[in-house]
Amino acid sequence: MYPYSSHVWKILACPYCEHSLVQTSEGAMCTGCRAEYGCNASGALDLRLEQPKEYNLEIELGTPLRQLSGLDLAPLPMDADAEVDFIGFGVPHHLTRELMSHFPMACGQDSMMLDLGCGSGLHKGVCEHAGFEYVGLDHESPKAMLLGDAHALPFADASFEFVLSVAVLEHIRFPLVMMRETYRVLKPHGRFIGTVAFLEPFHADSYYHHTHLGLLNLLEYGGFEVRYIAPSKDWTALTALAKALLPGMPPVVRSTLTAPIRAAHEVCRLIAQRRGRSVDEHLRLCTTTGAFAFVAVKG
Repeated sequence: MYPYSSHVWKILACPYCEHSLVQTSEGAMCTGCRAEYGCNASGALDLRLEQPKEYNLEIELGTPLRQLSGLDLAPLPMDADAEVDFIGFGVPHHLTRELMSHFPMACGQDSMMLDLGCGSGLHKGVCEHAGFEYVGLDHESPKAMLLGDAHALPFADASFEFVLSVAVLEHIRFPLVMMRETYRVLKPHGRFIGTVAFLEPFHADSYYHHTHLGLLNLLEYGGFEVRYIAPSKDWTALTALAKALLPGMPPVVRSTLTAPIRAAHEVCRLIAQRRGRSVDEHLRLCTTTGAFAFVAVKG
């Protein structure tokens, strides 16, 4: 079995009844419902749901969405008061220097973070550099530290100071449930940081590609205080579509082929401005980006 620390065993919980788990020779057993959990070939505990579980949500209709004037909707800025110094560290795939600048520093030696949808654990190094004990959970990856379901996180309430979720939300069948589960396992004032697809093409069984309004609604429904919703200025809809239409083509070739379309778009924007039409640059980015980054906090 994967050598989980005592800190991890302390927060592991049954995804059905949320009682604590104890280690067994085969994996783990729930102290409440007595459900037993085995391991995959790599030794990772498999805490995915094997039977249906009912999850009830309440939705209050008619409530207003937060006014967008409270958010810049600009590309994510570097945090001028960054808590973690990542100078000398490479930037893992799907992350940016700007997003990493918003990572929190661990509060203590027993601080833990969750990489939700961790894949092969690509973000482990940068998260540990911030002082956290890394916990990676994925639904499918054979290299994941834990196998589990984002709709039924196998952790006790208020287990983590930080949750990272990179390019995962679009693959979640019931994202409102994931929001509530993420909020549940975060400690008060814990930070939730991640990215989600918008105008990327369908990929790897993606369900919902979120607009800025959809992402704001989702985070607020979960209970989060939203600090940033930021369109990517580099990963545009055109870039994402070109990658899908021209698989295997070197990026420089794709960029060259799409250059006339980018130029035409810029010309149309300038013509609209000269005709007196107000063009909100941030809103333009929100309607043409391939993905959004977000930073949110549990109150």
